[in-house]
Amino acid sequence: MMLKVPELLLPAGGLERLRAAYDFGADAVYAGQPRYSLRARNNEFKLDQLKIGMEEARARGKKLFIASNLLPHDNKVKTYLQDMEPLMALKPDALIMADPGLIMMVLERWPEAVIHLSVQANTMNSATVKFWQKVGIKRVILSRELSLDEIERIRQECPDMELEVFVHGALCIAYSGRCLLSGYMNHRDSNQGTCTNACRWDYKTIAAEEGDAGEIRPQTIQFDFGKAQEEANQSFADCGDIRRHPDADRVYLLEEANRPGELMPIMEDEHGTYIMNSKDLRALEHIERLVKIGVDSLKVEGRTKSMYYVARTAQVYRRAIDDAVAGRPFNPELLADLEGLANRGYTDGFYQRHHSQEHQNYLRGHSEAKRSQYAGHVIEMREGWALIDVKNRFAVGDRLEIIHPKGNQILPVTEMKNQKGDQIDVAPGSSHQVWIPLSERYSGALVARLF
Repeated sequence: MMLKVPELLLPAGGLERLRAAYDFGADAVYAGQPRYSLRARNNEFKLDQLKIGMEEARARGKKLFIASNLLPHDNKVKTYLQDMEPLMALKPDALIMADPGLIMMVLERWPEAVIHLSVQANTMNSATVKFWQKVGIKRVILSRELSLDEIERIRQECPDMELEVFVHGALCIAYSGRCLLSGYMNHRDSNQGTCTNACRWDYKTIAAEEGDAGEIRPQTIQFDFGKAQEEANQSFADCGDIRRHPDADRVYLLEEANRPGELMPIMEDEHGTYIMNSKDLRALEHIERLVKIGVDSLKVEGRTKSMYYVARTAQVYRRAIDDAVAGRPFNPELLADLEGLANRGYTDGFYQRHHSQEHQNYLRGHSEAKRSQYAGHVIEMREGWALIDVKNRFAVGDRLEIIHPKGNQILPVTEMKNQKGDQIDVAPGSSHQVWIPLSERYSGALVARLF
């Protein structure tokens, strides 16, 4: 049976990153205007840049989707159609939207518009997919909380609806990003594009008690949550069944490192606390299964990430998709190529509920096989020498991986010059530029240092 080739969808926060995504294998890119997408920071896209991006995408035979997926207050609803008029005149390949009211307004004003339902809409079952299909939605981006089996069931129940899933990037500690923590902590609403990542701050847990009037006050005894978790795990193992630990029903206070003395109450339910530093999603090992299921689009998160992140993830997931479609087995060496990206550790999220220790060791072993760090990128070529805009330190004697759309190459650094032409031994780090010997074929390449 011929397998359908899914779309590889990459993020971009600016034209440089958009071009890198296409260069390294993306079929489509998503970007957004700061006012109406969920990325108000590190977002270079104004109307002029989006116009250039769409023109370049069409010249390459690629697609550009526009994220318009905020959950707006009325002040933004009133200006929405007026502000969207010049953007819709550019005829984007699709709008990524979450709010039912805005979707209704767009379809009434522009009936021909292609709308993809954002992950923010929390679509977790086939009935919801069918509802949105009747509304006129062309693609549904499924919630991150679904397992591979659940995705497969939705595919079977909804064979004629385009389905998209996330395969890489940050995970929100809330259902598909519907989190109130940032707004509560410092009045910056995550669902209005100004998330401060409060879930990733440094917290300490302090035992507390609830008074007769419902007030929360700290106890004098410090509570060691890690120790309690170990005790709970042991008690569950001993009794052979799963029960709630009595400490899970107590009240706790959180103290954030930069806010000493500000004690915030928190209560747990059977699902957890939701305040934690989540690992990043990496579902590379599940690409083959997702291809066989028939998912239409595989999406990488990260519109605020670097050009290196965009290029590296595009290249790695492109190879994994091509291998899966061609019937080649998963290449675990690809896991190592993602270790050089800034990450908080990797998880495959909810795709596979239970992992064996053997499976975990297999993934960990291959992930650690080739460590790397972004070193810089080539900004000029001259007579067999490349000028590197340095991002992280490297030195003569180091091994560099030259990352290029035509193929990667590992090369030793045999010599190095500064901009004056003097021989040097070390490229100290960011804000420096150095020359190294390199073939002209690697013009525009990215460079990573291997450990």
